[in-house]
Amino acid sequence: MNNWRIKTSLFLNYFVFAILLNSVGTVILQVQNNFSVSKPAASVLEMFKDLPIAIISFLIASFVARMGYKRTMLAALGFISAVALLVPTMPSFLATKMLFAATGASFALIKVSVFATIGLVTGDGKEHASFMNFLESFFMVGVLSGYFIFGAFVDEADPASTSWFKVYYFLGGLSLLAFLLLLASPLDESAIRAEKPQPLAGEFAGMLKLSASPLVMVFVSCAFLYVLVEQSIMSWLPTFNSQVLHLSNRLSIEMASILAASIALGRLLAGFALRRLPWLAVLIACLLGAAALVLLVMPMTRGLDARLVVQSLRGAPLAAFAFPMIGMLLAPIYPAINSVILSSLPERQHAPMSGLIVVFSSLGGTTGSIVTAFIFRNYGGQTAFYFSLVPIAVLAACLMAFQRLQKQKASAAATEPLLERATA
Repeated sequence: MNNWRIKTSLFLNYFVFAILLNSVGTVILQVQNNFSVSKPAASVLEMFKDLPIAIISFLIASFVARMGYKRTMLAALGFISAVALLVPTMPSFLATKMLFAATGASFALIKVSVFATIGLVTGDGKEHASFMNFLESFFMVGVLSGYFIFGAFVDEADPASTSWFKVYYFLGGLSLLAFLLLLASPLDESAIRAEKPQPLAGEFAGMLKLSASPLVMVFVSCAFLYVLVEQSIMSWLPTFNSQVLHLSNRLSIEMASILAASIALGRLLAGFALRRLPWLAVLIACLLGAAALVLLVMPMTRGLDARLVVQSLRGAPLAAFAFPMIGMLLAPIYPAINSVILSSLPERQHAPMSGLIVVFSSLGGTTGSIVTAFIFRNYGGQTAFYFSLVPIAVLAACLMAFQRLQKQKASAAATEPLLERATA
C-alpha cells in the first residue's frame, strides 16, 4: 500500500484523541459523583474541550502548511503526552478542565494537519472520500475502546473514588507511542512547499475570504448542526443511562460504547456505499432513519423503576440497546460532507478549510452539550434527546442547499477552461 506508514500513523493519532476527546461524557458522569458538580456546571467540560479547538484552529489553520503537517502533529502529541501524565497527580474538577483544554488545543493541531495530509496521500476524490470514512470509523473505534478503558478504572464499590484518574497514565503512554510512530513515518510535503508561500497576513485573510463563500457558509452550517446532534447525545448518554435508565455507573459508561460501535460500523459501511450511491440520497435517508429512531425509542424510557439499579446487561431495558443505534444512521454525514468540500478545493486550501471545519464543529459540540444539559436538568432526559429532532430537520435542509451549491461550483469550474480556450 502506498504511504502505508504515514496512513497508519494518522489512524493512531486519531485513535488517541478519540479516547481523550470523547471521554467527556464519562468524565461528566464521574465529576457529578466525585465532586458534587451540577449538570450545567459539568457541561462546561465540553466548552473547555471545544473552545480551545475553535480558537487554535482559527488562529493557526492558515499557517499549518508553512509549519509542516508532520511537525505540527508531533508538537501536539508531545504536549498532550506530558499533560496526560501530569493529571493523575492532582485529581480534581479543575484538573479535568485543564486536561480537556489541553486536549482541545492539541486536537486542533492534529485534525487540521490530518485532514490536510489526506490530500497528499490519496490519489483522487473517491479515494479521498473512502479514506476519510475509514479514518473517521477508526476514530469511533477509539471512542468505543475508551468507554471500556475508563470503565476498567472505575471503582464500582466506591462511586466517589477518584482512582479512575490513573487511566491517564495509560493514555499518556499511548500518546508517546503515537509520537514515536509519526516520527518514524516519512511524509512527502513537497506539493505544498513547492507553492510560493504568502505573507502570514495574506494567508489569514485568505482563510477569512474562504469562509465568506456561500458554499463554505452552508457547509459549515451543516458541520455545526451535525456535531451539535452527535455530541449532545454522546456527551450525555452515560448520564442518561444512569439517571433515566437506572444503570450502575460502570454499566452506564460501558453501555454508551454501543453508540461508538454503531458510529464506527456506520462509517465503515459508508466507506463502501458512498463509492456507489449519490452522497445526498444516503445522508437524507440516514437523517430520516435517525428521527424515526428517536420517536420510536424515547417512549420506551418512561415509567422505569428508579429503585432498581441495573448491574448487568441481562437486566438492561431495550432502550439501552436500541437508542445508541442512532449512531449508525448519523455516522456517514460528517466524513461525507468534509470530503465533498475538501476534494472540491486545491490542496493549498485544505489546511485553512480544515481549520474552518474544526472551528464550527467544536462550536457545535459545545452548543449541543450545554443546551442538552439545561434541558436535561429542567425537563428530563427524554425531552433533552427529543430536542435532537430540531437540528436534524434543519440539517436535512442545509444538506440539500449544500449539494445544490456544490453542483453549481463544479459546473462553473468545468466551463471555465472552455471559455478560456474560446477567447484565446
